[in-house]
Amino acid sequence: MPKWCKTIIGVLLLPGCAGAVRALLIVARACGGADEIWVPLLAGALCWIVVYLLLPKPMWFYVVGHELTHALWTWLFGGKVKKFKATPNGGHVIVTKTNFLIALAPYFFPLYAVLVVAVFGLGNFVFGWSRYMAWFHLLLGAAYAFHLTLTCHVLKTRQSDIRQQGYLFSATVIFLGNSLILLVGIPLLAPKINTLTALGLWLKYSAEVLLWVGRVF
Repeated sequence: MPKWCKTIIGVLLLPGCAGAVRALLIVARACGGADEIWVPLLAGALCWIVVYLLLPKPMWFYVVGHELTHALWTWLFGGKVKKFKATPNGGHVIVTKTNFLIALAPYFFPLYAVLVVAVFGLGNFVFGWSRYMAWFHLLLGAAYAFHLTLTCHVLKTRQSDIRQQGYLFSATVIFLGNSLILLVGIPLLAPKINTLTALGLWLKYSAEVLLWVGRVF
């Protein structure tokens, strides 16, 4: 697809981004009383931010996750990974199939946070780890903060994935991807509002923004 087409799609996705912001605020407010969840989550995020600011950045660890995410999404779409390379200075994968989701997935899919959820979910099912729930939330907060901080860090440099997809299109897809992860994840962690309701709010507010734009122009 030509970049100019993706630029137009990026513009059309902007109401969805605005709707996602409003929906996230509503969802976060609705789930805000779950202190036993939010306190360890925020504590974990704060611990990682202190590490991020004071210690050398673990770029090899980030790059491995970045390239693994490309590989994972390639497999999800039925492609194959022919070569994988990761170093502290960057990496790449050679795959048999690509699309915009495969290209941009590392910027919105928090692989290490998903791994924390998967490992704890399996451990809870097999060993009954419910008594370690606070540690789970602590690690999840740190893993998601790791994703956000290092994604922002690498976006300061020219990324071939972003350049190839177009800047506006990439920005809207990355923002929507991160927002939808939160709209799905927050209700699962603090079930005071269900995921379908959260996604319904996003669609509702996005439609309202789109109607407002239509009236203005």
